[in-house]
Amino acid sequence: MFEQAYAGKRVLVTGHTGFKGSWLTTWLLKLGATVAGFSDCVPTEPSMFEKTGLADNIEHHLGDVRDLAAVTKVIADFKPDFVFHLAAQAIVSTSYSDPVGTITTNVVGTANVLEALRLLNPNCVAVMITSDKCYENVEWVWGYKETDHLGGRDIYSGSKGAAEVIIHSYVESFMRKPGCNVRVATGRAGNVIGGGDWARDRIVVDCMRGWSEGKPVEIRSPSATRPWQHVLEPLSGYLTLGAALARDAKLHGESFNFGPRSEQNRTVLDLLKDLSAAWNFADTGDAYQVTANIPFHEAGLLKLNCDKALFHLKWEANLQYVELVDFVSDWYYRYYRESADMFALTQAQIGVYEERARARSLVWTR
Repeated sequence: MFEQAYAGKRVLVTGHTGFKGSWLTTWLLKLGATVAGFSDCVPTEPSMFEKTGLADNIEHHLGDVRDLAAVTKVIADFKPDFVFHLAAQAIVSTSYSDPVGTITTNVVGTANVLEALRLLNPNCVAVMITSDKCYENVEWVWGYKETDHLGGRDIYSGSKGAAEVIIHSYVESFMRKPGCNVRVATGRAGNVIGGGDWARDRIVVDCMRGWSEGKPVEIRSPSATRPWQHVLEPLSGYLTLGAALARDAKLHGESFNFGPRSEQNRTVLDLLKDLSAAWNFADTGDAYQVTANIPFHEAGLLKLNCDKALFHLKWEANLQYVELVDFVSDWYYRYYRESADMFALTQAQIGVYEERARARSLVWTR
């Protein structure tokens, strides 16, 4: 798996207490890595990080990514072979109530990780995670490529575009010079769903909370369309990128999109119908109620062109839409209805994901 790039290696994950960070940490442990995490807090209650007991299996560090001294210390002490930088303010609505906090976390925090790597110059591969929202959405219907314009009309998107500019600037200013031991690349993805997400203002999370309490969920934009993808899809991309960057210096400074199969585009209503069926709702009226039908502005459908990842990394998404629904619904159902061992369940889902990828002969399974 990933050419055994992570077995026996030391891997630092920033933002490890978050949704994607917890999944990535769990997968890295399964791959045989020694993992350290750096986050400012456990961001939700409940949280996947706590429900899977990850603090007992890794070096768990609490600190603010905006604190350069703290970031430098954890990198200096842990001496990672790989860094996956996921620490971020990831909620769009929060960017409106706390724009400065969003900008400092997403931009200055990213700069701090790069500055610590520049100062310490470890023999290290760093995969910096931003978002599909880093692209300026100009309302076209085809997928955005890595060469398209960066930017954003809202603070969250602007912060992600700015983070990409900072990453590029650091690479070109410092990390292409002779004697630099650090290799850097960025990964971009969006519309990620999966078990263990409890962040606010997310439709799947709202449904799972409501259904666990026997309450229907109100839907205001049923026609909103997204290229939904399970969290393991971009994570397989990030891990593929890290392994490839470790062996191929030509990828240093490059950016890559990671997205689902093209047939994953579904409306909110389609997704909730399928999730509610998996939760055994006989009547969809018991699961959700459409309280409005706001026409969905085309700018909201932002999809990525992943041809570059296919060409350079031989990376392809794995799951079909029906499998995505099964993975998401099963994780939450077993958490709320069966009180399952969530670490074991998460590792089991990763195992099934790997098995299906092998059966489809995906290159990253080697």
